[in-house]
Parts: sequence; C-alpha cells; structure tokens
Amino acid sequence: MLTFVGLGLYDESSITVEGREAIADADAGAVFAEFYTSHLVGADVADIEAYHGVEIDVRDRAGVEQRPEPILDAAESGDAVFLTAGDTMISTTHVDLRLRAHERGVETRVVHAPTAESAASSLTGLQNYRFGKATTLPFEWAHGADVVPGSVIETIEDNRSRGLHTLCYLDIKVGRGPEGPDPDFEAYMSADYAADLLAEAWDPDALGVVVARAGSPDPVVRADRLSALADADFGGPLHMLIVPGDLHHVEADALRGLAGAPDDLTTPE
Repeated sequence: MLTFVGLGLYDESSITVEGREAIADADAGAVFAEFYTSHLVGADVADIEAYHGVEIDVRDRAGVEQRPEPILDAAESGDAVFLTAGDTMISTTHVDLRLRAHERGVETRVVHAPTAESAASSLTGLQNYRFGKATTLPFEWAHGADVVPGSVIETIEDNRSRGLHTLCYLDIKVGRGPEGPDPDFEAYMSADYAADLLAEAWDPDALGVVVARAGSPDPVVRADRLSALADADFGGPLHMLIVPGDLHHVEADALRGLAGAPDDLTTPE
C-alpha cells in the first residue's frame, strides 16, 4: 500500500487524525516526503519526525519524479507513506507516482488535508464556487522574462469577464536559483512583490486580496488596490494573492469587514 498524506497548511499539528494514523501504520523506513513544491513554514522536518516518532526520507524533485523506485519498492513490499504540505493531490499533484504504483499492482489511497485553495475562500469570505481557473505567478528569472507571463494576465481577465475570482499561487523555488541548481537556495514570492508585478504589468487600481500564513495562529488577510498592496509588508511566507471578479453583497461585506477593503472597490455587481 502507498498512502499519500497531506500534512495541512502550517505545522506538524495541522495533519488530520487519519493522516497521523497512516504514518503510525507505515513500516519502518517507509515514510517519504517532498517539500520542494511547498513546505510547512511552522515546522521543519525534525519537528515532523519528532511529532510522529518516525524518520522521514525527504526526496528532491528528481528523487520523486525520475527516481521513485525506493518509494515504490517500499510500497510493494509493505506499507509506505508519502507526505506533502497541503493536500497531496490538490495543492501538489503526484498523480504520476500514484499511477506508477498501480502499474506495479500496489494499492494506493489518499488522506486529504486542508489546502491553500480552501483556505483562500474560508479566510476571505469569497465563495469557493465563484473562483475560476487558478494561476501561478513566477519569479521573472524563473521563466526567462522581465514581465508577468501573458498566460497569467489572460487567466485573470478571462475569469473576470465571467465574474469569477482568480487565485494566484506565488512562486516557490527550493534547490534552484537564478544561476541554476543550488541545494541551499530558497525563495518564496511575497504578496507585495506579486502585487507590484501585477500593478505594473496589468492594472494598479484593481482590487487584490492578500492571504498570508493560512493555517497559522496569525494569518493575515488584507484587501486593497494592487498598488497599495505593493507597498505593504505581510510578514513571513507563505502568501497568496487573489484578484476578485464580481462581488456578491455578502462577499463585499466580508472583504470590508475581514480584510479592510476600501468601500469604493467593493461595490457589488
């Protein structure tokens, strides 16, 4: 059995009870994880190991996508667990690994956990069914250009044309920097940086909503013009940025009451 377990949003205690039981049931030496797509900002690997009383084999991207044999071998001969931050098949998808397990005749299951997508709706009051396609805003050096990719702006504008909100995931780079592979490199795009990129490349007066450190004891939610958000400080990672579409009157009330949105930017359609 290979069980994919989401660790939740913030620290070692964000996991569900079912997820914790899955880790406890795994064979010795058969607990794997990746933290290159995201990680728990409130806990490091040692914290997670101590909380669950296990040793974790942390795999880099190549160790998951190109050399997954140790994970698959452990699952073929016993019970293995693969851990990721957030929800293992939503915020981070490892469908390829799951399909490889099935090709070997290994059973799989998924233990879900809170994810950034659900937190974005829960913390802001923006209704989840009013979100359109999500997008990721990359660092300029990560995609070889000095501007926001056209696909990001197209996604925002297409969603807005249908009255839908856009969740912008902000770039995370671990193990690879501007000069290439670097095992010590970590960079997490901040919401003010992202707002500045969109303000310059798209519309400085558009409403944006920042969600910082979802799942932590001190999450931050703030709504304002992109140009104003670009000049703010939202503290440590992880951050998200939402560009709302049309607002229902309850959503408008929520953004004013929960995120400090200006009245002139939250008139319901």
